[in-house]
Amino acid sequence: DATNAVAEGEVLQLMQCNDPDTTEAQYFAVIKRKTARLFEAAARLGAVVADRSRSDAAALGAFGPNLGIAYQLVDDVLDYSADPVQTGKNLGDDLAEGKATLPLIYARDHAGEKEADTLRQAIERGGTESLTTVLSAIETTDALAYVHARALAYVAAAREGLAPFPASPHRDALLALAD
Repeated sequence: DATNAVAEGEVLQLMQCNDPDTTEAQYFAVIKRKTARLFEAAARLGAVVADRSRSDAAALGAFGPNLGIAYQLVDDVLDYSADPVQTGKNLGDDLAEGKATLPLIYARDHAGEKEADTLRQAIERGGTESLTTVLSAIETTDALAYVHARALAYVAAAREGLAPFPASPHRDALLALAD
């Protein structure tokens, strides 16, 4: 099931490439299928391999997708804010591929008309020719703060998924991973 969902998410993402009308809902449909389902499968497999109960697998199944979404949101923030030397990511890699990630979608939806048009064209064309303008629009709309806040909400939900487990080095490691 996870493999099928990830493949569906990849196809959805390919269909949305260079689409300046990609919505926040469409963006989340992709990452819920791709990243969230992959993290869910990995978390559930921990319970399966450890021969734990179905309820433990379900709790880890709640932890995994929330962690996956938070991970993807932070990755998308880093695409527009990270130091390439520290992360190995170049600024605007997703934009270069024509991917409308949440920071770009939010900035497009909250920018002035002229900036929104520039963002739409940047998504449509791909590439990084407009990266300076895109970064400015992302900054002036507080898009990164919005996406970061969304990520923190998913981290909180992931942490809640671990509530049924007693304190242990394993649970602590998962909590630290979420943080």
